[in-house]
Amino acid sequence: MAEEMPHEGHEKHMCYMVEKGILKDNPGEFKNLVKKSKYFCSGCGRTAKDPVNLCAPVKI
Repeated sequence: MAEEMPHEGHEKHMCYMVEKGILKDNPGEFKNLVKKSKYFCSGCGRTAKDPVNLCAPVKI
């Protein structure tokens, strides 16, 4: 059975990727997403360089 996402594109969001183990399993990919961050998520506080990787992005 497929996992239901809370909203479209959630599988690209930092909160989902961390929950699924990307930080542990692929730290290089995780570092690439957060290096030179320009946005933070007003929901969870995570940062990313691309707003597509956050649920509620706010420009820093």
